[in-house]
Amino acid sequence: MHNLEHLFVEELQDIYDAENQLLEALPKMAEAAKSAKLKTLLEDHIKKTEKQKQRLEAVFKELDEKPKTKTCQAMKGLIKEAEEILKQKDDAEASVLDAALIAAAQKTEHYEIATYGTLRTWAQQLGYTNAAIKLEDNLNEEYEADKGLTLCAERVINPRAAEE
Repeated sequence: MHNLEHLFVEELQDIYDAENQLLEALPKMAEAAKSAKLKTLLEDHIKKTEKQKQRLEAVFKELDEKPKTKTCQAMKGLIKEAEEILKQKDDAEASVLDAALIAAAQKTEHYEIATYGTLRTWAQQLGYTNAAIKLEDNLNEEYEADKGLTLCAERVINPRAAEE
């Protein structure tokens, strides 16, 4: 960590890895979801994650850096938790499984929200206006995904899970 720009690039590499990890994990979570609404939310987020990855690649290009990853240990841990849930899917009640999947998905969203918020602010500080805009787009999509999961949980999944 020599300066803010170096830190910025390292964190871009971290979130780039996180998005790549999610692109592997989200399809498994969507497949395991019992609720059609939750399945749709997770499938939609796969498409958004692909766009977010493309935006990150554009940010790397703006910085004259090659897109590369730095292992995101945080996402690795969050996905490991999701995998533990998936191991129990055959024994779980449908809505309880979906509630657990939402919790796991929201943990990843909150990590991404924190990271994209930080990266956007650093991009602004460093004068990377276009990068800041792209990072803000990713941030806003993460907020939308989190909100969709919250509404699905509060209105549909959690009430059902409480009855099971």
